[in-house]
Amino acid sequence: MQFRTSRLSPHYPATHGTDDDPRLAAEPAAALAAARRRAVRDGDRQIDTAHLLHSLLEQDPQVRAAFDGGPRLARLLGYLVQRSIGYGLRWRSGVEDSGALPVVTVVEGLSPLAAAALEHACVRAARRDGAQARGVDLLAAIVADPRARAVEVLTHAAVDVDELRARIEDGPAQYETFAEDGEPAS
Repeated sequence: MQFRTSRLSPHYPATHGTDDDPRLAAEPAAALAAARRRAVRDGDRQIDTAHLLHSLLEQDPQVRAAFDGGPRLARLLGYLVQRSIGYGLRWRSGVEDSGALPVVTVVEGLSPLAAAALEHACVRAARRDGAQARGVDLLAAIVADPRARAVEVLTHAAVDVDELRARIEDGPAQYETFAEDGEPAS
């Protein structure tokens, strides 16, 4: 059995960047670090919104709760795994940038749209309560642009993105407090 390993130069964009933005809570910071590892492992030049979505689903129980669990979440995770083992090959030559969201800051190793989503998540959290951006804030920012790769992945996995956006906006209380095991805290 042969294992796939990254042979990327240290000058490869996705290998750089910092995941310690103080504006991010623990879960989105961990998701950003995991997305960076996934992009490097897969040989992608930049972290895109689909990398962020995949890592958020793995790292954050609040993000998983936004999908209402069950078959929809299982189908989405299956689709993301398929993407990570080859589906994303057709995206390697281009940069994810729909042009719909202005890039406020350039974050090394992130696609322009992923960088804009991170910034949007931090602004959303600041407007809400001034606290750090949570995973749900980043999820809302990722699905804000209909041309994002994450939205394409969600659509292919039969997730109603408009319904997801509405669920995120209408249900912040259900994402507030979770215990260590990912179950809602009492």
